[in-house]
Amino acid sequence: MANTLQNLVLVVLALTFIFIVTRQIIIPTISPAPENLGVSNGRFAPCRKTPNCVSTHADKSDKEHYIQPLKYETSQKEAYAKIIKAVQSIGGKTKIIISENVYIRVENMSPSMGYIDDLEIYFDDEAGDIHFRSASRLGYSDMGMNRKRVEQIKNNFNT
Repeated sequence: MANTLQNLVLVVLALTFIFIVTRQIIIPTISPAPENLGVSNGRFAPCRKTPNCVSTHADKSDKEHYIQPLKYETSQKEAYAKIIKAVQSIGGKTKIIISENVYIRVENMSPSMGYIDDLEIYFDDEAGDIHFRSASRLGYSDMGMNRKRVEQIKNNFNT
């Protein structure tokens, strides 16, 4: 009986070690930031064909990827401060990587496995729009997480 318990403890410890190494080292190593992040000619890079990306720059008929931009009627500076606060309020492992005048890039790490999603925010001051692109680095489906994240930020912005 004692031998079985020791074996069970060793298996649990080994699985825990494998989980931690996978989450902290392997996943970040195999999923570096994509090279196509950023804004070019006022637009984000298009989403891949996989359903784990949403963008305000996707075609409106593409229900899987399109998400509506957020309108603002204040100054761009005020909207920027509000959006930073809204991003910080979503919680979890959220890290602002770039915070420039009209562009913000954020990394979100999933709480369970440590998968990284890239959230981009771009201010079109002329139109009074805040544009979003949120995409998973790995995998196929995100179970709607990127869409939920952007909607949560939009709701936090408006409260």
